[in-house]
Amino acid sequence: MTDVFAPATLGPVRLRNRTVKAATFEGRTPEGQVTDGLVDYHLAVARGGVGLTTVAYLSVAPEGRTHREQVVVGEHSLAGLARLAEAVHAEGAAIAGQVGHAGPVANGRSNGVKAISASRMPSPLSMQMIRAATEADLTRVTRLYVAAARTLVRAGFDVLELHMAHSYLVSSFLAPGLNRRRDDWGGSLENRARLGRQVARAVRDEVGDEVAVTAKVSVSDGFKGGVTTDEGLAYARLLESDGCLDALQLSGGSSLMNPMYLFRGEAPVADFAATMPWVIRMGMRTPVGRSFLKSYPFEEGYFREKALRFRSELSMPLMLLGGINRRETMEQAMADGFDFVAMGRALLREPDLVNRLAAGEADAGVCIHCNRCMPTIYSGTRCVVVEEAGDTSGFTG
Repeated sequence: MTDVFAPATLGPVRLRNRTVKAATFEGRTPEGQVTDGLVDYHLAVARGGVGLTTVAYLSVAPEGRTHREQVVVGEHSLAGLARLAEAVHAEGAAIAGQVGHAGPVANGRSNGVKAISASRMPSPLSMQMIRAATEADLTRVTRLYVAAARTLVRAGFDVLELHMAHSYLVSSFLAPGLNRRRDDWGGSLENRARLGRQVARAVRDEVGDEVAVTAKVSVSDGFKGGVTTDEGLAYARLLESDGCLDALQLSGGSSLMNPMYLFRGEAPVADFAATMPWVIRMGMRTPVGRSFLKSYPFEEGYFREKALRFRSELSMPLMLLGGINRRETMEQAMADGFDFVAMGRALLREPDLVNRLAAGEADAGVCIHCNRCMPTIYSGTRCVVVEEAGDTSGFTG
């Protein structure tokens, strides 16, 4: 069986092991620039033994941010990104940048520029109308992906993760409930898949084999009208046939329609409401608002069953995500034929967990999946349990 803690290759990149720190917004770029806090955040998991740490979220355009306190990749952010990459490399880990355009998940009021999506729709985040992307928008956005990719290569990043899930722009085109277009970008899955495939091809043509290029895709969006497992698998087959990607990371849920489908466990409604503007706080008290944060029981490796369908029908490397906290789960993933395991909350709680698992000092992480970390993305993503206990082993503010 493949050893999850042994060195591995991802495209042209050599990793010290098969563990990936998944992209979870760090909340440490208040001016849209790399800060010491962001560097320290990724240094913690790099020192903790992870093979690849992923910076999230790096937008290709100002209107592609989920809110204004995010990095837009460009000349103005290049120096900081290079400093971050150099620091991570010094600890023996590789670094990925999650590159994307938030589409309808963007807060146009916060960003100061209206969001775009596959089709016109109201935004529950900005209380504005989101306009349908035009042909000119899609050409522009594709070119911006290419420019961002080149900038990240210059900054020394090893992997580019293209965000194609969670109802972000590419994902909004894939979901029939969000894409009501009647042109060549809507209707059939092949049409709805055009933008993602176009972006992947353009980025690969730009960077060649200088870095690895991966994509985060959905095993299921978890809402009516979202990407189903069948459609997600069909889309993955198209991406594999194009030959532009070195791996797929299998995720799920929708930041816009059903975020808890991705996280599972307790839904921190009160904590989230406390971070929101008063209008949204009031909305979250209604039945519709409360249903936005649904509660799904946590179970270890909760995407495994759906991900196994992808593994059985695809030959390209796959990263398993979703509730991976135990060494036995990581070993099972290797036995199932997955190539990498991606971890989020477990590493937020214990940045050194990979080292401890590899050394046999622990069999599992101690994250309790209360999800109270989720609302902290607006003030510095951290484990609230660690903070309240005065523990220094995990991320604090």
